[in-house]
Amino acid sequence: MRNRLILCVTLVAVAIIQNAGQAADSSRPNVIVFIADDVSWNDYGCYGNSAARTPNIDRLAAGGIRFDRAYLTASSCSPSRSSIITGRYPHNNGKAAELHLPISVNLPWFPELLREAGYYTALSGKNHMTTTKPQAGQSPRPKAFDLIDAGRGKGNSGGHANWVRITEKRPQDRPFFFWFASYDAHRAWDGDGQWDEILYGPKHDPKDIIVPPFLSDDPDTRQDLASYYNEVTRFDHYIGEVTATLQRQGALDNTLIFVLADNGRPFPRAKTRLHDSGMKTGLVAHWPQGIKSAGSACSSLVSVIDLAPTILGAAGVEPAETMQGVSLAPIFEDVAAQPRRIAFSEHNWHDYEALGRSVRKDNFLFVRNWRPGQPWQGPADSVRSPSFTQLKKRRDAKELSAAQADVFLAPRPEVELYRIDQDPDQLTNLAGKPEFAAVQKELATLLDKWRDETGDSDPGDISRDSFDRETGERIVKGEGYRGTTPGEDRHADQINAPGPR
Repeated sequence: MRNRLILCVTLVAVAIIQNAGQAADSSRPNVIVFIADDVSWNDYGCYGNSAARTPNIDRLAAGGIRFDRAYLTASSCSPSRSSIITGRYPHNNGKAAELHLPISVNLPWFPELLREAGYYTALSGKNHMTTTKPQAGQSPRPKAFDLIDAGRGKGNSGGHANWVRITEKRPQDRPFFFWFASYDAHRAWDGDGQWDEILYGPKHDPKDIIVPPFLSDDPDTRQDLASYYNEVTRFDHYIGEVTATLQRQGALDNTLIFVLADNGRPFPRAKTRLHDSGMKTGLVAHWPQGIKSAGSACSSLVSVIDLAPTILGAAGVEPAETMQGVSLAPIFEDVAAQPRRIAFSEHNWHDYEALGRSVRKDNFLFVRNWRPGQPWQGPADSVRSPSFTQLKKRRDAKELSAAQADVFLAPRPEVELYRIDQDPDQLTNLAGKPEFAAVQKELATLLDKWRDETGDSDPGDISRDSFDRETGERIVKGEGYRGTTPGEDRHADQINAPGPR
């Protein structure tokens, strides 16, 4: 009897401990980051685009927060993603400041910290993030994801083929973190050839497309944009599939969801630009149990390096000292809160030599260009596009508008200043105007301070053009075009100072 009593007491104690652990886990939110590839902020319905079909993202925004002033740190795929996952500026990530290069091995990724805290972590879709090999005295990075897959399936190469299955098959006794990254809407368009009207509805009609002022309004460009819109809608569809699965599981209310993109649309004067068309991202947050200001639009300034400390804080995990962002938790309590007042972004090599920086404060954008002799025509895949071809035809016929001519402008201004609230496309440069001299000086001083405190630099021998600027065709094979990355000569990957915020 005594042994049986001891056994019973032991089993009850174990059950209490297990239940307590499960209760603790259930109190911590699940987290999903949905990240699109090459999608501009104003190509979602919830941001006022009447031609874009994004009902699922719009629904999340209606029940959460739509951020109206959210900015990337780089309008370039892997530098942007690497910045988000480390919570650091691109030049503070080591070689990862430039496209296709690895993050310094000494820097923690926030999913790694979630995993160490008991989260089940998965990456499905586009990855594009690596680390450098450990040198003498360095340890390899701990595993960030329990599961990594490319997200492709039969008839779906968009990166989202396995999102629902992963959501259904996840461990039920642990909170989860999913990095769900589509290849939509990266060129070349595969969505058109894989289209399923039952799932996605009809394809977008080119005549309904909204053509931005810096593109040519012609049939080829409209079709190019329609194919792009189709991929945005496909991305949205799978977000809806995942959220419906979570709803059936009873897990949606305690799942913190972020929807964003890594950079602007892959068209001229968008992707790789420091202007809003390249650097501003749509950002939607949804978390019924954690957001008190649900159904709101937030006009506070946000940087994507703020996501890492926000997610870790929600999970009860201390952010790493390397992370330079600030938590958005105050906005979840009060949509008028302003955790930051200043946002910085950078433009480094992406197919072409480049070194540009920007700072945003209040209603102003200040841009500095250290390579003004060359145009900012966009990446090579954009240069090869029908949209760029049509702009070249207008250029050769001397029919470009001022907004379109900016795609080819060379030399460019070394300094640009824009009032964003009155000039949303940033077409009127206010730099040098006496009435804005004080603003220009303040922003220039802030930019210099940020560069100094975070270890940014112009090494001089930065990576050079590897594609032709007129045709988008490769002109350098191998790695012969690579140089010193910004900040590398100042060991910026060892600097944790965030600069002004």
